[in-house]
Amino acid sequence: MHAEPITCYRPRPEVAAAFASLPYDVFDRAEARSYVDAHPGSFLAIDRPETSFAPDHDPYASDVYERARELLEARMADGTLLRDEVPCYYLYRLRQDGREQTGIVCACALDDYADGTIRRHELTRRDKEDDRVRHIEATGCQTGPIFLAYRDSPACEALVEAEKSAEPLYDFTDELGVQQSVWRVALPTAVNSLDALLGHVERTYIADGHHRAASAARVCQELREARSAGTQDASAREPYDSLLCVLFPASQLRVLPYNRVVADVAGLSEPELVGALERTGLTVGSRRDAPVTPERRGVFGMYAFGAWRELSLAGSLPAGPVEALDVSILQDRVLGPVLDIDDPRGDPRVDFVGGAAGPAELERRAGEGGVAFSLFATSVEELMEVADAGRLMPPKSTWFEPKLRSGLFIRRIMESDPRG
Repeated sequence: MHAEPITCYRPRPEVAAAFASLPYDVFDRAEARSYVDAHPGSFLAIDRPETSFAPDHDPYASDVYERARELLEARMADGTLLRDEVPCYYLYRLRQDGREQTGIVCACALDDYADGTIRRHELTRRDKEDDRVRHIEATGCQTGPIFLAYRDSPACEALVEAEKSAEPLYDFTDELGVQQSVWRVALPTAVNSLDALLGHVERTYIADGHHRAASAARVCQELREARSAGTQDASAREPYDSLLCVLFPASQLRVLPYNRVVADVAGLSEPELVGALERTGLTVGSRRDAPVTPERRGVFGMYAFGAWRELSLAGSLPAGPVEALDVSILQDRVLGPVLDIDDPRGDPRVDFVGGAAGPAELERRAGEGGVAFSLFATSVEELMEVADAGRLMPPKSTWFEPKLRSGLFIRRIMESDPRG
């Protein structure tokens, strides 16, 4: 793959903890407003600029994106953000619950995204792409890194560990209890070594950030077309030809279940629901008060009619990397044929609950008339197998934790500086 060091804006160390925020897409509109109200100096105010306007203001209006530019310019002007002028790599470590993962912050060629060296496993929605395209165009910057996984490289990990012996640039614990640490790798010998090692990584996989990647690719294509139509050298490398990424070894990553809640039981009584499930090839356990937390593939928990049941697949897993996924089995055997959820991406009756939300939250969301399903987590290896086969997973198949913070690395890609 083609990776290179970056120049970027980054927060002063003493304000980094207050400035960095969770990614824009883990909040709904009300949650984003509430967070910005409580943390007005955070990067989320720039990432979700509609929080500066009244709740009924069009979040996609031109003045919303102009507000993002104004806020970013203000943070550059008041010294919140510094500029690293010398291209360098950064190492980004996240520690949570006794485990850690360390990634390499770099710029990856968008040509690698186009040709499949950077592999994807999810579809994107055009409206969500449009939002990030306009954000990039307004700010002139890539503001949220793409979370990439790669198959472990012992030589690469050894170099990363050696570089972490230095004093970190940032070292703080966020409000979720995740220790966030960053090292700057600027010595030419270390930069050249990382260049060489990353050049031997055959492919990477998008773990999180499909919409950010697709949006950056669209901006790149538009600017390349404008470049070809003008007098600029069409073969010259420009910042927008690359994508802001953090690369993590696959073995270090933690994937949590992405559970499902359906608002109703499609008019079925409890005996009718159980019978319909059994006809699809599932074994349905008896009612129980204790929640079901699956510990292996092919087993599901179901909460409905005030009780939990264990569902298990009779026989072997289906053939095919996508078909064998638990999220696919649930969709193909339960959500589609039994509960009439044919389009999980767009059906308002289905909700997705990712991360560490426990059984009590699933019960709460299901309420008296709905049904919740707990799943065994999709693995990183399954994700890579699907991507290598050129296939796509069902929506909301993986939930990676901890989440990367946005605002620690802001990479300018336009020729004009947002400071004017």
